[in-house]
Amino acid sequence: MAKIRINMLSNADKVDGQGVGSAYLEQVSLIKDELSDEFEVVINDSKPADIIHCHTILPEYLIKMKRNKGVNVAYVHFLPDTLDGSIRLPSSALKVFKKYITYFYNTADYLIVVNPIFIEDLVQFGIPREKIRYIPNYVSKEAFYQESQDVVVSTKKKYHIDTDTFVVLGVGQVQTRKGVKDFIEVAKMLPDVTFVWAGGFSFGKITDGYDELKDIYNHPPQNVKFIGIVPREEMNHIYNIADVLFMPSYNELFPMSILEAINSQKPLLLRDLDLYKDILFQKYLSDTTNVGFVQKLSDLKTNQELYNQYSQYSHDISQYYTKEHVRDMWKEFYQSIVAK
Repeated sequence: MAKIRINMLSNADKVDGQGVGSAYLEQVSLIKDELSDEFEVVINDSKPADIIHCHTILPEYLIKMKRNKGVNVAYVHFLPDTLDGSIRLPSSALKVFKKYITYFYNTADYLIVVNPIFIEDLVQFGIPREKIRYIPNYVSKEAFYQESQDVVVSTKKKYHIDTDTFVVLGVGQVQTRKGVKDFIEVAKMLPDVTFVWAGGFSFGKITDGYDELKDIYNHPPQNVKFIGIVPREEMNHIYNIADVLFMPSYNELFPMSILEAINSQKPLLLRDLDLYKDILFQKYLSDTTNVGFVQKLSDLKTNQELYNQYSQYSHDISQYYTKEHVRDMWKEFYQSIVAK
């Protein structure tokens, strides 16, 4: 039986520090490495393919989908509404961009969401429910894992972090939507804790709230370190120096940073958002206020039993998002849409 040819279309790895790029690299690697007997994977190819799988929404990919005689698949890495708080554009331009995104998604034969909660949102945007499928993100346990204490100490020294300090890590682009200002306010209330933010301004000056955030980035409180965009191959070191992953984001789909951090069994403190409930199985700490975040971080710092419990919870979550589970979901999906 001939292999199914999949043309992966993406420029997601062109800009460092984006979760979309991480998700793209992991998914392509999974299919190429684990399912090579069934599928032939090509990247940004010009020849005909059984499946075109769009990981990003460039206009040239839209044109390729329209010309394609095979099946078109598009990843939903963001909804039109998640642009609010991410990029700063004139309202008229933002409105046009949102319409383009909806048109792009409607052009695909199938859409992949990484969180089932967003199926309803897409239906509200006028996309037929029957073309939407849920397949979660996946992170390699070979790339993200617990490191030895010697490596942890070495990384802390590299970033001038006291080896004995309690480290709270935030990861993501420096955007209003990511809750960076709340991260800073919480840090101010916990001066004996070191707060580290890994990420930068991937959208440059069109980042929403750029001027204010850039000033915070350049002049952080004494106990806060902005370490900029870290190459993905070095991010495992960053997760390992942390004691907690703190994500005060107001809007997400399924942050890759959560999947990466739980592989090193870091407790999670997240903003209380509905989107996490079905995908993290209530095995994380959450709150809605900065005072609440401060209390929960203080509890994790001082209560070893609580800390161990949520560390184990992160390990439990990581066992669900295994290579084998996600691989089988992709295999069944690709084979079924070609057969259909």
